[in-house]
Amino acid sequence: MGINDEDLVFLARCVDLAEESLGLGDEPFGSMLVADSGEVLYRGHNEVSSGDTTAHPELAISQWALRNLSALERKNSTVYTSGEHCPMCAAAHGWAGLGRIVFVASSQMLESWCEAWGAPASPVAALPISQVVPSVRIDGPAPSLVPRIKSLHHIAFERQRS
Repeated sequence: MGINDEDLVFLARCVDLAEESLGLGDEPFGSMLVADSGEVLYRGHNEVSSGDTTAHPELAISQWALRNLSALERKNSTVYTSGEHCPMCAAAHGWAGLGRIVFVASSQMLESWCEAWGAPASPVAALPISQVVPSVRIDGPAPSLVPRIKSLHHIAFERQRS
């Protein structure tokens, strides 16, 4: 199916959340859970500056969905996110039985940007979601939004380097 115009609207909001996260001193990741009706059920951004390095919005979405939605509602929902899920978040997505994932930038893209900038390697492998949760439908990246999210990650890198 691929990414459509409605998807791009939700993805742009995720990049806005990533920018908000960066403004709060966190890493630039933002995500939303959207019902099949188009209603935004949950929105969040990284909160790893709290000291909890697992405080990713995609993990929070899975936890919230398990507490608040039926199995059918979870299956019919879509997670929109500024960056492809890490393996921890992908596993939580699978265990929660959530539906489609749509992302702006892939983990491989982020890994290559960080490498080019001289950032330290991540402690977690940048596995594609499909290797962690093979049955989930995935669409991404979204090329029109990639430059914006790349810029936010570069700002975060420069901040860390200082």
